[in-house]
Amino acid sequence: MSLDDRKKLVRQHIDLSWNKGRLALVEQLHSKDFLYKSSFIGRPLNSAAFALMVQDIRDAMPDLEVVIEDCIAEGNKVVTWSTLIGTIEKPALGYPPSDKVMSISAMAFWTLTPRNEIQELCTMFDMESFRAQLGLETRRFAEIALP
Repeated sequence: MSLDDRKKLVRQHIDLSWNKGRLALVEQLHSKDFLYKSSFIGRPLNSAAFALMVQDIRDAMPDLEVVIEDCIAEGNKVVTWSTLIGTIEKPALGYPPSDKVMSISAMAFWTLTPRNEIQELCTMFDMESFRAQLGLETRRFAEIALP
């Protein structure tokens, strides 16, 4: 599979999961040992747990759209920079509903198997910006990092 084909596979995964909620199809793109890791989830998730998490977020944000800003591939790795846009209509992941349209930046690091299945997905979200948009207390980096 070419690097462009790997990028297309990752773009397809994002579109099917976050934008369309076609989670049974998404799980077919995962390897048997698929793991999802994220800056807002305290433990790795397998394929089924990932699908449940996506469904929960889509239920809370029915207007959710994920826009891929950039996609880079090298070897068996793909990196995406995306923006999630939507309104939180129901509580999700411990965050309250809001009538504001939220915009959240995310970086994702994808690892593909030799059979071109998605083996690992590690996502980092700009949670401080997200918290600020919700009007929640934010802490400067130094306040978090220093004792």
